[in-house]
Amino acid sequence: MFDVLVYLYENYWRPDACPEGSTLVRKLSAVGFESQEITEALNWLSGLRELSVDAAVEQSESAHRVYCAAELEHLGAKGLGFLQFLVSARVLTPRQREVVLDRVMAVPGEQVEFDDLKIIVLMMFWSLGKEPDALILDELFVEEHQRLIH
Repeated sequence: MFDVLVYLYENYWRPDACPEGSTLVRKLSAVGFESQEITEALNWLSGLRELSVDAAVEQSESAHRVYCAAELEHLGAKGLGFLQFLVSARVLTPRQREVVLDRVMAVPGEQVEFDDLKIIVLMMFWSLGKEPDALILDELFVEEHQRLIH
């Protein structure tokens, strides 16, 4: 599923640039994605689209978030720390954090891989037609061991 999402991000810079329905499915199939993978990704994106309508709505800056056990398990310690970092750095609003968290919980299975969490954050920005600034893109794309320390 995440390979399809990355492909969409790289090839359609905004959601409105994506072809609709069956045309998109045909294009993804032609590129080599499996039918199940395409279906999972498009269903996941459908949920993101519904949530992104409200993602630009601001919430109080002082809002506190208490995570339930299932959310903590699905995020993992590293994922939770990263999500908190993005909110405290004001990269994500509290509402956008909720969108990301909802999409994390929509991923089947146990704990979401850290790299997959980064893709979810990136797709949330993509769904809003926004591109994060260069430093955040660096956080989302560059592996920790490849970063240069200045």
